[in-house]
This record gives sequence, structure tokens and C-alpha cells, in this order.
Amino acid sequence: MRLWRGKVAKYIEEKLGSGGVVHFSLVDPAKIDLAKLPKLAEELAEAGTDAFLVGGSLAVSESDVDVVVEGLRASALPVILFPGNVNGISRKADAILFMSLLNSDDVYYVTGAQVTAAPIVRRYGLEVLPTAYIIVGYGGAAGFIGRARPIPYDKPELAVAYAIAGEMLGMKFIYLEAGSGAPRPVPPQTVSCVKKSLVRAKLIVGGGIRSPEIAEEIARAGADIVVTGNVIEDDVSKAKRIIKKVKEMGKGGQGSKA
Repeated sequence: MRLWRGKVAKYIEEKLGSGGVVHFSLVDPAKIDLAKLPKLAEELAEAGTDAFLVGGSLAVSESDVDVVVEGLRASALPVILFPGNVNGISRKADAILFMSLLNSDDVYYVTGAQVTAAPIVRRYGLEVLPTAYIIVGYGGAAGFIGRARPIPYDKPELAVAYAIAGEMLGMKFIYLEAGSGAPRPVPPQTVSCVKKSLVRAKLIVGGGIRSPEIAEEIARAGADIVVTGNVIEDDVSKAKRIIKKVKEMGKGGQGSKA
């Protein structure tokens, strides 16, 4: 099924336009239990997640991604690729975060991988969501593999400069990433500063968001889209509570809709 092809960006825009904060559930093919995936997808969809990201930095092949995308179809939600490299592209997905890791010291992760991937993405007919990817603080495997110079937690002005550059380069999404399993999330102050600097681009924040309280802080600070990943594998009930808290938040962190 490809019901979402060409409609994902509009879907996200409509979700944000209705005054909400969007939630993405990140599934790493190298970590997830495939036998439980269809049921998990349905549970997370019922809790209110808006879409699924699929990707990981290590031990992921295109065939692995294919299987996970198929398993997530049980939810009837959009499935968006979150590739760590070219091997993370699947023809079965709806869309792809076409990312440039702006604060990498390796030009491969800034433009090289994208050049290699572009013909494949076009041939597969994937909807492209242009994304400036910025590693903050801990960085985790994504930062190590991507040879990033992570933005220090206490230097929000650097994150702002990268975010503005990303928007000026035409990126529709700015993704602040603390890294999978990060001991700390992106600081709310950094989220707030970056959000205030953007004109049209939407702000995605992920990494280290392991409780409803942290998710609420990130949403209040101005994240348009909140991403949770590791907690889905570690504690599904907590993941569902996080999703519900995010979905309670008004646009720009103005508080609960209730």
C-alpha cells in the first residue's frame, strides 16, 4: 500500500496547522522485535503517534528496512525513512527525511551520501522531506558515525546559526538530535532559541526524551515534532504516556488543549 505517497508533507502541515504538536515514533530495524512489530504499531497509533520513522546508524540493510516498513503498515500511518546512510533507503516507505548532517567534518555526510542516494530515491518514487540534521551534545552513534562536531549543550547560539543556514539552504525541516539513548535531551533553551530563529521551517527534536515530563518541556520550548525511539523498545507503556502528553500540548508549547 502506498496511500501516503506524495501526501506526507501536507499531512504534517495539516496536523501542525490544527494547533497540535506532532509525534514521530522511531523504529530501529537493528533493535526491534519483528514478531511484535504489527501489534506495537497498532498500540502506538492508538496512543496518538502521528507517523513512524524507520532507521538506525548501525547494522541496518535495505532488506531490514523493508521488513520493518511492512510490519508498520498495520497502523495505517505514514512511514518515513530516517536513513543513517544509503543502505537505509527502502522502496516500500512513503517518504524520506532527505538529510544533510550540517555539523559533520566529513563532506560525505553533508552532500556525498545525498548525491549517491538521490537517483535511488527518485527511482523509488519516495516523497522527499528536505531536512537539516544537527547533532547536539552527546550525539551517540549518529554523531560518531557521521563524524559530527556536536553543538555543546550550553551553546544554543551555535545551533541557531546552523538552523538558520539550513533554512536558507532551503531545508523544510530542522532536526536537532541529541543521539539515541542520550543521557540528556536537547536543552529546552536551545529548542526555544532555534524555534524563534526559524521563519518557515519546522523544528524536529529527538534523542534522550524518555519521560512525559521531558517531552512536555521540549514541546513547550517550541518543538513542532517530538521524536521518541529507545523508550519504545524499553518500555512501551511509558512510550504511550509520552505520546499522549505530546498530543495534549498546543502548538508552540502553549499548554494542554484540555
